[in-house]
Amino acid sequence: MKQKYDVKGMTCSACQSAVYRAVSKMDSVSDVNVNLMTNTMSVVYDETKLNDNDIIQVVKNAGYDASLQNAKAETKNSTSDVWEEQLKSMKLRLKISIPLTILLMYISMGHMINMPLPDFLTDTKGAVNFAFTQFLIALPVVIINGSYFTKGFKTLIKRSPNMDSLIAVGSSSSMIYGIFAIYKMSYSIGIGDLNTLHHYHHNLYFESAVMILTLITLGKYFETKSKRKTNEAITSLLDLRPQFAHLVSDDTIKDVSVDDVVVGNILQIKSGESIPVDGIIISGNANIDESAITGESIPVEKSIGDKVIGATINKSGAFEIKVISTGSDTVLSKIIELVKDANATKAPIESMADKIAGVFVPIVMLLAVLTFIVWKALGYDFEFALNLAISVLVISCPCALGLATPVAIMVGSGKGAQNGLLFKNAESLELIQGLDTIVFDKTGTLTQGNPAVTDIILLQDFDQKEFLTLALSLESNSQQPLAQAIVNYSKNFSSNKKVSSFEEISGRGVKGIIDEKSIIAGNIQFMNENNIDTDFFTKYSAQLQEQGKTPVFFAIDNKPASIIAIADIIKNTSKSAIDELKSLNIKTVMLTGDNKKTANYIAENLGIDECYSEVMPDQKDEIITNLKNQGKTVGMVGDGINDSPALARADVGIAVGAGTDIAIESADVVLMKSDLQDVVTAIKLSKQTLKNIKENLFWAFFYNILCIPLAMGIFYPAFKLSLNPMIGSLAMSFSSVFVVSNALRLRNFKADKKVEYVKEQISLDVNVILINNNKISERYTVKGTEKINNADNSAENIINTSKSEVNKMKKTMYIEGMTCKHCKARVEKVLNELNGVTATVNLEEKTAVLEMEDNIDNDILKNTVEDAGYDVKNIE
Repeated sequence: MKQKYDVKGMTCSACQSAVYRAVSKMDSVSDVNVNLMTNTMSVVYDETKLNDNDIIQVVKNAGYDASLQNAKAETKNSTSDVWEEQLKSMKLRLKISIPLTILLMYISMGHMINMPLPDFLTDTKGAVNFAFTQFLIALPVVIINGSYFTKGFKTLIKRSPNMDSLIAVGSSSSMIYGIFAIYKMSYSIGIGDLNTLHHYHHNLYFESAVMILTLITLGKYFETKSKRKTNEAITSLLDLRPQFAHLVSDDTIKDVSVDDVVVGNILQIKSGESIPVDGIIISGNANIDESAITGESIPVEKSIGDKVIGATINKSGAFEIKVISTGSDTVLSKIIELVKDANATKAPIESMADKIAGVFVPIVMLLAVLTFIVWKALGYDFEFALNLAISVLVISCPCALGLATPVAIMVGSGKGAQNGLLFKNAESLELIQGLDTIVFDKTGTLTQGNPAVTDIILLQDFDQKEFLTLALSLESNSQQPLAQAIVNYSKNFSSNKKVSSFEEISGRGVKGIIDEKSIIAGNIQFMNENNIDTDFFTKYSAQLQEQGKTPVFFAIDNKPASIIAIADIIKNTSKSAIDELKSLNIKTVMLTGDNKKTANYIAENLGIDECYSEVMPDQKDEIITNLKNQGKTVGMVGDGINDSPALARADVGIAVGAGTDIAIESADVVLMKSDLQDVVTAIKLSKQTLKNIKENLFWAFFYNILCIPLAMGIFYPAFKLSLNPMIGSLAMSFSSVFVVSNALRLRNFKADKKVEYVKEQISLDVNVILINNNKISERYTVKGTEKINNADNSAENIINTSKSEVNKMKKTMYIEGMTCKHCKARVEKVLNELNGVTATVNLEEKTAVLEMEDNIDNDILKNTVEDAGYDVKNIE
């Protein structure tokens, strides 16, 4: 069972480590993730042996507070409460601390620059007043910032010291020493020891204690404000969600709170309004702006039966929806949950920082004690040694170390969500930039996933209408995309008949019995396996395959009957995406169940480096494994159910958002729209995020490595360089602010897309060829518009009205070497002998104009002329 908790009291990476250690030691806990940025924790545990109260109690025993997160839908308030609460508390503390700190600094140091002081605070007569007044001013600042002491000493007692422990020990040391100085001053007056009085008069350190607390609180205030900005990606989504919905009930419409809407309710959506929840349109139509969810800038047309997503905007039109999901089940809530899950996980690069953070504070405290002992042993006075020890405590910054990675992950994953990219965990956000090989499924990924019939080649032995009826009836029993394409075409002309003994072989085809006729449909392997003569199939399918079309072969009563060619449009952004990936030195691979010729045609058009054709569904996983065994870091992009094992096997699985739920579930990254340029965007965002993390880690390590030795006084003997605790606390406070501010630069990331994604519609026109005695006996085009609109939907009527629509293809060949009429006649003769070609040669222009019923490959035309003894320069 996985459960999420809010954790209060964590201020640095040492706190995070302490909570992690405490919970991970529990029996039956298999996984723990503690997030310092969001003050949350996720735990995977055996619910039969543990419960939430057990885990919460362990966190409390470690010195922190924990509570169970509720499952209600996200609201803007719920995401901002944690920041607002902290900011409100710190603002109050600063309103009290800053004026008192300024007053204390004036009293303690004003005399150094000849600033006037009241007479009762000056000279020997006012020495004790001078000290005690500082104590009284410092006391409210210490009390108002008491959380540093309660948390710091609590965790110190439990042997899990954190940043609060460093602050508490440092400022307490200053306060205690100041109080000790007051006693010494009072005693020295009593015994007339003016030397001791003067010694302690200006070595009180109350100002150090107060300045440490005030500056650190000020730094924390700015850090929290910056942290809140990292959450803007989510809050901007929540801003789109309306608070009220128009509920349709009994012919009346009333406004209700979105929280009161339930599944099955009917809601009215007006033009210009945000859609409150997910639903299905039941009346009306509209143009919906889904850019907030998918990143798609162009509004999408929606009509009855289409799904709409909550938080998207109705740009025009009015409609009613039936609610299908509310609260935490909406797409918006799931997106936010994915982003939060990504923030709650750790990137691999964070592991080193975590290991250091776990021992950082104890080491710093040990160094502070060592600093005091060494300088005292070297003969320096108590105040000097104490001053350096306090500086070591307050300048060390475990916060910057703890925030370096999670703050960048939070901004990066949020920026991804704004661009329609959902990273399910921090690991995928880091790893995707390191991919050197990306494997694409073809259908629905590189192509639009809506295949349609383009050609029908039918032996004239079979009746056309009867064949379409048999094809429709057989393929209606299959959910395979190619089968659905045949069904969508055939149902316009035929009616469905009952199929018996239906059988579907995955990756091969289907067969069954209709009207006592045995019908087999599938690929060439399936025909061979069923002992069907394939000469007819191979002869007429080659050219279709070279055009990127997928042939489906049909046999009736074990005799070849027809070839139906099916094509799917390549997405208009696929080529741009492949080119961009190649520019990033990433190898591209395509997997498809298509035959080799069709697959190679598509791969060559897109510029894909390697192509695997005739791939069975279970072989995709094997190919990914083989690539990984070759030392490749592999990403897999897919959208179908049969892609899910490969998506899970890849180093990074990338699911196209329009795909199936199971594919999305198996993936590490989800593209909310079907634009493959988003793969490139994800990689570039990952590179920027990782660069930012490295900058943050460098600063955190560099700061501590430089400042701790400086605070210890290592440079004092040679250069007289030492660090005042007040300067140390200022540096510590703003080192965290620097890390968070640097991460916020990621908000400036912009997706650089070369092509605007447009979903194209495939032509509905179908070329029909009838074969008799192994030759083309008739050819015509069934127009898609007539197919839909013609009143008489019989195949015969549509075919007859469409025969006049056939257009022949024309090509012009530029030929050298023709010098006379004999040359002209010879070239015309060899060209006209080609099937379906009519050639006319112009001797003066040295050209041959060809009219062709089929698109014959240029190489065939060129070889035909050159074999006759002439030189072909160009073909247009």
